[in-house]
Amino acid sequence: MKAGVNPEEKRRLAALLHGQRWAALATARDNEPLATWVAVVPEDDLGGFLLHLSRLALHTSYLETNPRASLSFTESDRDTNDPRELARVSLQGYVETIRRDAAGYAAARERYLVRFPAAAQMFELTDFALVRFVTVTARYVSGFGRVHRLGPAELHSAAAIFEGESS
Repeated sequence: MKAGVNPEEKRRLAALLHGQRWAALATARDNEPLATWVAVVPEDDLGGFLLHLSRLALHTSYLETNPRASLSFTESDRDTNDPRELARVSLQGYVETIRRDAAGYAAARERYLVRFPAAAQMFELTDFALVRFVTVTARYVSGFGRVHRLGPAELHSAAAIFEGESS
């Protein structure tokens, strides 16, 4: 990772991205921004995140017009005097639909269902799409005044540290 991001910050970032099941998804269309909450499943290397979205949802319509998006995560609020000390990260990237006949669809579907087994019935509906959010860059705030701009390689590095600790 970039100089200044210490191993504890890397571990904290990976724990945040692997640990949260809910993220804010920001989209835009025709200069109209929209933020909504979505269920997310991270890939092991943090290179992407799986989302299962209804085609009836406004955010999905926005993504069909403009696939660029952002996902934001934050640590759960805890009893602290200053919530600015909570770690948070905003990922910028784009979404790509994983077609049902694609080679990786079954594995992605299974990965999603491991985390969200109640979604199984929604996979049978034709108005839902499995999409992959691909991270291009990230803005990670590990605490007040600790801001880092990261790329995919730095996310992979953080994931490797986290995986090594959780093995």
